[in-house]
Amino acid sequence: MPLQSPRPSVSALHPLHVLLGAYPIAFFSGAFLTDIIYLNTAVMMWANFSVWLITGGLVMGVAAAIVGIGEALFSRNKSSLRPGWFHSVGNAVVLGLSLWNAFVHSRDGWTSVVPTGIILSGIVTVLVVIVNWLGTSHTIRQLTGSVR
Repeated sequence: MPLQSPRPSVSALHPLHVLLGAYPIAFFSGAFLTDIIYLNTAVMMWANFSVWLITGGLVMGVAAAIVGIGEALFSRNKSSLRPGWFHSVGNAVVLGLSLWNAFVHSRDGWTSVVPTGIILSGIVTVLVVIVNWLGTSHTIRQLTGSVR
């Protein structure tokens, strides 16, 4: 008879947190792409797309943070959440840089993207992918029972 491991205690918010975490990745990556397109074409429409994508990423990032905080507060197994602090602090840095990037993108014309806006968009894109990769892999390990 196979041994059954005890089911890990995971809150019901986990799937929602992971789902909401995908949106900032898409929005911030999209903003970086539209910044690159603006850099090559100088068509202001692309800079406008960037600021809207950054704003969407901020809104969804805050929503994911609220759900993540709720998960941390209501989790039955507090010891398994310790590695999540890197994910939390990393996403706070991503949201802070993105807010700064939104203000940079609110400038007029060329200076809304070049050079500060595109640099911030690139940094945020790399950070959001790394931080959410680590956070999601921790969640998957938790769901499969690898983390105790």
